[in-house]
Amino acid sequence: MARTPAIAAAERAGIEFALHEYEHEPGADSYGLEAVGKLGVDPARLFKTLVVAVAGRLAVACVPAESQLDLKALGKGAALAEKAHAERATGYVSGGISPLGQRRTLPTHVDSSALDHETVFVSAGRRGLQIELDPRDLVRVTAAEVHEIAS
Repeated sequence: MARTPAIAAAERAGIEFALHEYEHEPGADSYGLEAVGKLGVDPARLFKTLVVAVAGRLAVACVPAESQLDLKALGKGAALAEKAHAERATGYVSGGISPLGQRRTLPTHVDSSALDHETVFVSAGRRGLQIELDPRDLVRVTAAEVHEIAS
């Protein structure tokens, strides 16, 4: 398994984590829900990473795979970033964007429901690979703001 920048960031931070790999199906409708199904994980514990533009600046939002991002909770005029812009800023491809180890560290928002779980899953930096970690470590390593952003 190739080491991704997300894995390297977790290792540098000295946190405990586990990697979970699955066979990604090209053309999957939802990367997060695909991972839920392939790994047999509670969808409330698997968080998708979305890149958003808030007041003209990029940020990252992590919400449960089965939820929608409440853009209004991030600020007036918040919108999903264009796919190409998100990929350039993070260094990851769509469907594999991780909140960890981004090319340019973006402000991060994590839905408060993450703290309801002992561990959560987020992308490990490529399609078909998830990293499981303590949500408090995710918040600490990304310097995330934790608040209700899922609907």
